[in-house]
Amino acid sequence: MNRNLLAADLDHILNHTRDLWDELRGERIFISGGTGFFGCWLLESFIWANEKLKLNASATALTRSPSAFQKKAPHLARNKAVVLIEGDVRNFDFPVGAFSHIVHAATESSAKLNDENPLLMLDTIVAGTRHMLDFAAQCNARKFLLTSSGAVYGKQPSELTHIPEDYIGAPDPLDIKSAYGQGKRVAEHLCALYGERSNIEMKIARCFAFVGPYLPLDIHFAIGNFIRDAMRGERIVVKGDGTPYRSYLYAADLAIWLWTILLRGQAGRAYNVGSEEEISIAETANSAARSVSPNVAVEIRGKPNPAATERYVPSTEKARAELGLEQYISLEDSIKRTISFYQGLVV
Repeated sequence: MNRNLLAADLDHILNHTRDLWDELRGERIFISGGTGFFGCWLLESFIWANEKLKLNASATALTRSPSAFQKKAPHLARNKAVVLIEGDVRNFDFPVGAFSHIVHAATESSAKLNDENPLLMLDTIVAGTRHMLDFAAQCNARKFLLTSSGAVYGKQPSELTHIPEDYIGAPDPLDIKSAYGQGKRVAEHLCALYGERSNIEMKIARCFAFVGPYLPLDIHFAIGNFIRDAMRGERIVVKGDGTPYRSYLYAADLAIWLWTILLRGQAGRAYNVGSEEEISIAETANSAARSVSPNVAVEIRGKPNPAATERYVPSTEKARAELGLEQYISLEDSIKRTISFYQGLVV
């Protein structure tokens, strides 16, 4: 990959996190899920800051397939500040030595897996988090960030336009499709338990929906599918009625939020991470189409549903008030940057 494709985004991240990085000077950090969507952005931004600020830090990334990552992002895999270790997050062998900061970003977020094997989904999240917490205790970590999910809130009431961290709703425990949300709730509780008995500062990022380079375009992420079809010049098909509301934070802003929460967030706190700018699925499809060509058509196949409108949109007041975080890049610009990245890769 031509790294210049992301240079502006990486400078954007560094400009908004510059005063955070001294804490990592000369340190070793550990990232699980270091080769996924979140992980690639964490590694990209870490390497950029490490080189620009001469931090002399290193990042160890856990991955199930180092060889696949070598093909996906060779510039990351071969960077001298990055160490890849192969293993399953539930049972990997702990690397030797101390790690000051840990980001646990490994999870099974596949809707297909959640439908076909919810037990595996639940086990991967819960057992993986506990194994990571045991590792954090063993390696004398000072700070630990769990990337959780807005799925912990369960179904968002239609009258609640933006869901806050103190909302007491939850997924239905008898719904087998709630394995992902249930797993994330237990993972957060494990962080609270381990934080109570250790000196590790536990931080939780409840992540919503995102768009940007490295986002898979071929799985269940609607906005990724829309971008893929638009780039191919194909009709964008919305199988539902297009009325559910979502919001999307750009990946570079996501990286700013995650590093800030890890390094400056209050211990034992959960912060919603996402955009407050709600947009319907139909409007999202049309935005993706317009960003590529006026000739890309959008087809809404579902019939209008008179029932209450579905929402999945966070309130980010806590992150804004406590950490000074905000959304810097608009959705329109986010989609255009994502398209430019994939066109540059000739995908």
